[in-house]
Amino acid sequence: MARKEVQESLHDLLFLLKKEKEEDLAQYKKKMVGTSLKERRKQGVCWYPVKMERSKYNAGDRLIIKINRMEEHREGHLFQSGKLVSFFSNGANNNETSASVNGVVNQVNKATMVVTLNSASIPSWLHDGQLGIQLLFDESSYREMEYAVNQVVKIKSGRVHDLKHILLGKGEAHFKQRNPVEKPGLNSSQNRALNLIHTAQDVAFIHGPPGTGKTTTLIQTILNTLRTEQQILVCAPSNAAVDLLADRLGKQGVEVLRIGHPARVTDEILNKTLDVKITKHPEFKNLKHLRKKSEELFALGKKYKRNFGAAEREKRRQLLNEAKQYKSEADQLTFYISNNLVARAQIIATTLVGASNKILKGLHFKTVFIDEAAQALEPACWIPILKADRVIFAGDHCQLPPTIKSLEAARGGLEKTLFEKGITNNQSDVLLREQYRMHNDIMTFSSRVFYKNKLRANEQVAHWKIFDGDAVVEFIDTAGCGYFEQRDKESRSSFNKEEADLLIRHLIQYLGQIEAVEKLDSIENIGIISPYKAQITLLQEMLEAAGLEEEVKDKIGINTVDSFQGQERDIVYISLVRSNDNGEIGFLSDRRRMNVAMTRARKKLVIIGDSATIGQNKFYNELLDYMSEIGAYRSAFEIME
Repeated sequence: MARKEVQESLHDLLFLLKKEKEEDLAQYKKKMVGTSLKERRKQGVCWYPVKMERSKYNAGDRLIIKINRMEEHREGHLFQSGKLVSFFSNGANNNETSASVNGVVNQVNKATMVVTLNSASIPSWLHDGQLGIQLLFDESSYREMEYAVNQVVKIKSGRVHDLKHILLGKGEAHFKQRNPVEKPGLNSSQNRALNLIHTAQDVAFIHGPPGTGKTTTLIQTILNTLRTEQQILVCAPSNAAVDLLADRLGKQGVEVLRIGHPARVTDEILNKTLDVKITKHPEFKNLKHLRKKSEELFALGKKYKRNFGAAEREKRRQLLNEAKQYKSEADQLTFYISNNLVARAQIIATTLVGASNKILKGLHFKTVFIDEAAQALEPACWIPILKADRVIFAGDHCQLPPTIKSLEAARGGLEKTLFEKGITNNQSDVLLREQYRMHNDIMTFSSRVFYKNKLRANEQVAHWKIFDGDAVVEFIDTAGCGYFEQRDKESRSSFNKEEADLLIRHLIQYLGQIEAVEKLDSIENIGIISPYKAQITLLQEMLEAAGLEEEVKDKIGINTVDSFQGQERDIVYISLVRSNDNGEIGFLSDRRRMNVAMTRARKKLVIIGDSATIGQNKFYNELLDYMSEIGAYRSAFEIME
């Protein structure tokens, strides 16, 4: 790609990002604007009414509120950890416009939500009743991404100019001669990745298929880089991925500073956040004193009315000026403490968008590491790259891509990540080849189709199974059973009642077999996966009605493929749902989704689907051939007998 083409691709990227933002906002408005509370609740973007259960201040002096909602209103919802929300009250003389305060979701489940308020104290109207909470549109992320890409477009020389041509064009990645390094705990391909990064001057890629120890390798490469660099920027698109890296690096004795809203980090990582570290700084006592004095003087000053005499007005002016002086000193001390903490950190860990935080303004890094890079939007990746001389990516573009709301943007290329572009344009990657998660029969098909048959199962997992004589992989074919898919009228999501019933029946039978050989206690967890939310809802209802003991039911998680990425389970069931006369399989045709689903399993994989429907697709036809090859094919009629 020539220079002009690189610039054109970046301009195209800005156009696609604009389309994505427009679609995201349109979907938000459709759910929120001009709709009743009942409709919003049904759309999953509002909880109303809710009850405030308790409030407290966390270690970072932030106000935390826990709420719950009544059992009759516990519909499905779109709230997630890290999402921006707004509390409102329709109680007393309030309305949801005038009585509102924003916050960020810490944790959420079906019944309760924990939120960090963007307020120093609880607004009085929160006690007036008729309290609700709803999602907000996050425009700031789009603003930061757009700004970063525009900056990359403008840069005509220097490191970022070089990097954009290496990643997007025909620029060549350079490597320097250095003495090789070897970590005893890493296998041969992991050590190759370590040495690639050890010698990389511009870019390098760790290609980590499922179970191959990508995070372990990444941690060791970061530690090795710290031998020659004082400070490193470590990023990922998701808060969960950043927290994992921060936790693992912290356990290695590294000084980690986690940048980001405290609500968006786990409790284990909270002590590494700037908010909490400020409270533990030697100067915090002075800071707290200055803030308290400022607040007291402002409160006193506001008691004086304007219609008082001249002496009172002068006293008021003096109090407010003194309050401002204390506030100014507090702001200066906060600035000093924050910068002192940033300067002392060896690792600064943040999300990609979080790298735009004002506390990092003006900072420059020799190296930035980007994990989960194959799930990261390209515009977001440019935010930390603008601060670095070289960039190291880790990910797997054979698994799920970023979530794109605009079909036009996805088809236009927004779905293609900088990781995928860079790994295609450069010979600067290492494929991790030894996997430590799954039985050889579970791994082999994925290895053939996605990784050029280069994966090998570690000897400790290659032949493990739930019990001796167990069939590790099963494909249960519903062809000819008349188990036709249906579509939910409201969500437009597909479901298949008979297939769901068959899955639950098989699971109960299988659990009985495990119990008979006294292995049930050894099962840590079970995953039931389906690409369709309507099927997930149906399976959850059926499992609840199945009469399983609570301790067994607690081991079972049911969710979509996307929700299971990055996780693993001893046993995995996959419900494919699609069964029709036309061979239509919808987004099952994205084979990366199936790669993720199958490779979550460690010791047992059961796939249920209609071969007559899915077999018309090349990928699924190859899967069916593989199932026959290893003797894993079964007809549903065998279970029905």
